[in-house]
Amino acid sequence: MKKVLILVIDGCAPEYLTKETAPAIYRLAAEPGSFAKTAQGAVPTVTNVNHACILSGCFPEDTHVVGNYYYRPETGEQGFIEARGFMKAPTILEKYQAAGKTTALLTVKGKILEVFGNGVDLGISVQDPDEKLLSKLGLPMPPEVQSPGSSQWIFQAAYQCIEKESPDLVYCTTNDFVMHHYGPKTPQAREQIQALDEAVSRIHDLEPEREIYITADHGMNQKTTLINLQAIADQAGFHMVCVPPLKDRYIENHIYQEGGILYLYLREPSEESAILELVSSQEAVEQVLPAKEAAELYHLPENEIGDYVAFAAQDHAFGEVENFILHTDQVRTHGSLYERTVPLIAINSGAAADQYQYSKDIVHYL
Repeated sequence: MKKVLILVIDGCAPEYLTKETAPAIYRLAAEPGSFAKTAQGAVPTVTNVNHACILSGCFPEDTHVVGNYYYRPETGEQGFIEARGFMKAPTILEKYQAAGKTTALLTVKGKILEVFGNGVDLGISVQDPDEKLLSKLGLPMPPEVQSPGSSQWIFQAAYQCIEKESPDLVYCTTNDFVMHHYGPKTPQAREQIQALDEAVSRIHDLEPEREIYITADHGMNQKTTLINLQAIADQAGFHMVCVPPLKDRYIENHIYQEGGILYLYLREPSEESAILELVSSQEAVEQVLPAKEAAELYHLPENEIGDYVAFAAQDHAFGEVENFILHTDQVRTHGSLYERTVPLIAINSGAAADQYQYSKDIVHYL
C-alpha cells in the first residue's frame, strides 16, 4: 500500500482550480502517471454526502449518508448530522488502520472528524483543536472556522503532519467559506488556491512517491432566486415536510440554509396530486422525481429520501426566506445537479485517468 494524500477542497468548482491559479499542481499533473480532469460528485451535492462517498468509494445507496441534516418521519425527530453512526459503509481510513497502516484526518469543519472519525490515528480539527497535538506538530492555534485563513491553515497542517509523522494515509479537507462568498476570479479565491498550490508542491518535494489526489466535495454557483417551498405548501394547507439535505450549522456560508434539492415527505396521501401540481408549478423547481426514480438515477437509498425529490433550476435554490421568494445577487451555494462537476487531479495516480468517472473512484482504486 503506497502512501496517499487525499485533499478535498470544499466547494471547489473546476473554475477555481486551473493552470493559471495552480501552476505547480498542473505541472505535476502533466508528468507520467499523473493527470488533471473533471469528475462527477454524488447527489445531493452537499458536504457530508460526498465525503462519505469519497472516503468509502461507494454511492449513497451504500453509505446511507444522504445529507448534512436528517429527518425521521416516524417520530418527527430532525437535526444536524454531526456524530458517528450515520455512515454505514467502511472507509479507507478504517481499511488502512485494519491493515496496520497509520491514518490522519485533518479538517476545518469539526463535524467531518465526528462523523467519519472511525479508523483515525491522528485527527486535527480547526473547529475543535487539540492543543497538545498542535504543539507536537509545531502548529499554531488555528484561525476562526469561518475565515479564509482556516483553509490555508489546514494546508500547512497537512504539510507539518506529513513532515513529522508521515502517516500512510492522510485525508485533508477545507471549509467552503471562500467559495460561498467569492467567485473564481476574485483575489480571495485565488489566494486560497495559491496556498493549495504551494502546499501540494512542498508535500511532493518532501515525499515524491506519495500518491496525491485533489478533488472537491461539490461545486458552487451563483443563485439569483430563492423560494421557501415549505412556507408555500403550508400556506396552501398541505401536510408536507420539506427536508433540505444541505442544512447545517455553518450559517455564515448559507444564511437562508439555501440549497438546490429538497426531500419531500407527504403526510396525507389524499393530497399527493395537488401537492405535486403545486410544487411542479413553481418556476424555481426544475423537476420532481418519485423517490424510487431518484434513487435509481442517483444511487440513493430509496427509503431515506422522502416520497419525492425536488430539484431546483440552475439559478434557483430552496431556502428559509421570508415572503416565500427572494431575488438576490448575494448568494452562492450548491446542492443541485448543477454542482456535480468537480476537479480531479492525481499525482502518481493508482490507475489511468479514464478509470476515474466519479470523485469516489479515488478510493475505489486504492
